[in-house]
Amino acid sequence: MKKVLFLAALLLVCFSGVTNAQTRKQREDAKREAGKKERQEKKALEAQQDSVSYVQAINALKNGSFVLEADNVVFRNGIMRFVSSNTNYVEVNDGQGIVQTAFTNFVYNWSPNGLGGVTVQGNVNGISMRQDKDGNVYYNYGINGIAVSATVSIVLTGGTNQASVTINPNFSGNTLTMNGYLVPYNESSVFQGTTW
Repeated sequence: MKKVLFLAALLLVCFSGVTNAQTRKQREDAKREAGKKERQEKKALEAQQDSVSYVQAINALKNGSFVLEADNVVFRNGIMRFVSSNTNYVEVNDGQGIVQTAFTNFVYNWSPNGLGGVTVQGNVNGISMRQDKDGNVYYNYGINGIAVSATVSIVLTGGTNQASVTINPNFSGNTLTMNGYLVPYNESSVFQGTTW
């Protein structure tokens, strides 16, 4: 009888160990699956948000009322600087355009716009827009004013509102490229300095 009880207890201990190992593996598998599902849902939500932002950006370009808020600037010599998006931007609204830079991370004793850079304003003309098979949008225009005469070329990346703008002054070789996000004019949160 003692042998039977001993064997039953031994069997019970072994069985509980196997069951515990199985439940641990099941818990780990369930946790892994939950994490995978969460990542997929997050990715789908980001894609949906990007799609909405992309459509809004295209509509803003078509309406001629947008702001490209830059978070970095690349100079003609290839040097890149991270900048504040609410003070570094290219704007078009009601036939008027503004290009503003504000380099707070540089040392300037004086700047024309009071923000460490320049703010120039002018009339927008010669607008052209085309889209390639990948959904990238190419938007070009000229801007002419008292202190500015330049060609502006914007590339909106397909499926997102990420964009790049190249400002090419007509009377100098000081080309400037700004990278950031293109938003409708009424959704922008930029701060304008003193214009030239």
